Amino acid sequence: GDIHGWAGIVVMRLLELTIIEQHCRCAPLTFPYVPGLLSFRELPLLLPLFAELQQVPDAVICDGQGRAHPRRFGLACHLGLWLDLPTVGCAKSILCGSHAPLQPAAGSMVPLTLADEEIGTVLRTRAKIKPVYVSVGHRITLPDAVRLVQVCCTRYRLPEPIRAAHALVNRARITHCRTDN
Repeated sequence: GDIHGWAGIVVMRLLELTIIEQHCRCAPLTFPYVPGLLSFRELPLLLPLFAELQQVPDAVICDGQGRAHPRRFGLACHLGLWLDLPTVGCAKSILCGSHAPLQPAAGSMVPLTLADEEIGTVLRTRAKIKPVYVSVGHRITLPDAVRLVQVCCTRYRLPEPIRAAHALVNRARITHCRTDN
């Protein structure tokens, strides 16, 4: 049968980090899994969710890379270009590049570089916890992208909008799987 994918989007009010709006969907995947080309697999799931939004977000944080990508064009770049919105990539793992050792304190950061180019920032959001990899997607500077991620990381490693979207999708998958059986 068809292979399906899940996508979720959560819009939050920045200062309170309260949910304003959220949408989730499951749909057939139209592009194969190809490392480095995940945006072609994920964008067809995400774009209809953005079309459902009642209000346009001021900025988007993607669970994935922006310029910190082998082709310098990850999911955050691709999505930002389609939506024409300020977009940030905030990934859990490094895809390319290298960096100096990172101090153990929360807020520590070092440049992520590839071929002498700064492609992102390695940011430790919680003390002694693995860092996240922040990069520009579209229409935002790297310092502003890092500040946005920092503001959205309150008690956990990942920004609250990404955590909330993961939780939304996981709840929907559990409900969906129960009704399918």
